[in-house]
Amino acid sequence: MIARLRGRAAGRAGTGLVVDVNGVGYLVHATPSVHRLGDGEITVEVHTVVREDALQLYGFASGEERELFELLLGVSGVGPKVALAIVSGSTPAELRRAIARDDVKRFQAIPGIGLKTAQRVVLELKEKLASVADATTPSGELVARDALVGLGWSLVDAERALADVDESLSVEEQVRAVLRRAA
Repeated sequence: MIARLRGRAAGRAGTGLVVDVNGVGYLVHATPSVHRLGDGEITVEVHTVVREDALQLYGFASGEERELFELLLGVSGVGPKVALAIVSGSTPAELRRAIARDDVKRFQAIPGIGLKTAQRVVLELKEKLASVADATTPSGELVARDALVGLGWSLVDAERALADVDESLSVEEQVRAVLRRAA
C-alpha cells in the first residue's frame, strides 16, 4: 500500500493532483488543503484503494485528515468519493465538533449526502471519535471533560459542551463556561 508521496506537484486534473516522484506521475484525488501546498516539493499523506479494475490514491495534507477519511469509509453507505467530499469541506477539528454536536445538517449540505447518510455518519462516528479523542485531545480538555463527567454529565454531552469553549482557557475556566451556559 502507498501511504505517503513526496515529490513535485506536476499538474492538476479536476480534484486530482499529479505528484511527480522521481519521474513517475501519481494521480492523487486530493483535498483542497493538498492543492494549497503549492507547486514545489510537497508531501502528501495517501490512502490507497485497490479494486478489481483500478488502483486509486486519495491524498491529504495531514495524517489527521487521512485518519478521518478512513473512519468515514467504515460508515455504511460512505465510499471514497463521499468521504473525500466530507473531509474536503471542513477541517478535521470542525468535523469532529459537528459530530459531537449532532450537526446532521452540516453533513447534508455536502453534495451526495442525504439525510440518512448524514445521520449514519454522526451516529457511527460519535463513538469512534470519542475513543480516538482520548489519544488526540489536549490533556487540559480531557481534564475538563472528566470534571464534567464527575459532575454527572455524560461523556458525549461533556464533549459536545466543550466543543464550543476556547481551548486556551484553563481547565477551571472551561468548566465554568460550560456550567454558565447550561444554567
